[in-house]
Amino acid sequence: MSEETIIEKVEVSNMNSCWKDKKHYQKCGNAGCIYGLGLISAAVYFIQNADTFWMGVLGIVKAIVWPALFVYKLFVFLAM
Repeated sequence: MSEETIIEKVEVSNMNSCWKDKKHYQKCGNAGCIYGLGLISAAVYFIQNADTFWMGVLGIVKAIVWPALFVYKLFVFLAM
């Protein structure tokens, strides 16, 4: 194979990936939508259960990081 053929294959495979050019338009699925709904739902839950302003602020922080905490607790539960 020549160098030009390899470069063409790389360019074609890059065009078929999830990212389009340098503008970073993602077309790989709806994970961002699901994460966004989870973020909003968690923020509403934590803010509704907050007694003070600072507990509400802490609730917003918890809403942002809850997926990481969930995965951590899952790995601890599964003893990984």
